[in-house]
Amino acid sequence: MAKPRAARPAKTQGGSLPASPKTREAGRNQGGPKPVYKRVLLKLSGEALLGAKTFGIDRAFADYLAEEIREAHALGVEMGIVVGGGNIFRGVSDAAYGMDRVSADHMGMLATVINGLALQDAMERAGLATRVLSAIEMRQVAEPFIRRRAIRHIEKGRIAIFAAGTGNPYFSTDTAAALRATEIKAEVILKGTRVDGIYDVDPLKFPQAKKFAEIKYIDVIQRGLKVMDKTAIALAMENKLPIVVYNIKKKGFLKRVLTGEKVGTLVCD
Repeated sequence: MAKPRAARPAKTQGGSLPASPKTREAGRNQGGPKPVYKRVLLKLSGEALLGAKTFGIDRAFADYLAEEIREAHALGVEMGIVVGGGNIFRGVSDAAYGMDRVSADHMGMLATVINGLALQDAMERAGLATRVLSAIEMRQVAEPFIRRRAIRHIEKGRIAIFAAGTGNPYFSTDTAAALRATEIKAEVILKGTRVDGIYDVDPLKFPQAKKFAEIKYIDVIQRGLKVMDKTAIALAMENKLPIVVYNIKKKGFLKRVLTGEKVGTLVCD
């Protein structure tokens, strides 16, 4: 009688085999600095994927982001990611002028799905197990967002990439980040930007700009600082969810934030 064949492990959404628990544990931080957070939500703007380009996706920069995330995940931190779509299309951009706002926002949501798939590809080539979960159902390319399923993926050591914003028009991906972070019970939102933190004026235009090491939610709203939109800040404030704004383009900064170094700007009560 022939012996039954052992079942093969299921492949990940991107086609690669998932890491075993032992493999994941071996990749965890061994003897280095310990993370101060157990579960985080990383917010990446669509512009973060531009890299050196003016439109679309810079594959080299996507690979750089994947490596930064891999090093951070190796600390043992559970992670979800919300990605924007501004590098392709934004519902409130000049390109959308004259369009119906709902149609334009739907196009922007689809742009975030494209970015999510690009980021997934880069991360799985870096050896990370990922899942793309879309707020707009499109089963052929991504899982539908279901809160309990997302949390289970994260608990198993996978990185959940949340695409299509909230699934509703008139809400930005910043608001989606605050919402998803609250839903998955993240301890902090990490907002990766092109500058080192929050300043009183745009540091790219005004060299004399003053950087804040720490600032209150209400001050961000009252000063009109362009960190995240007011809805996102208000949602984070209501749920006492801190936000760390740091420079995504500086190598190693993500890992430094996770190990408690005073990098960037902390937004809190």
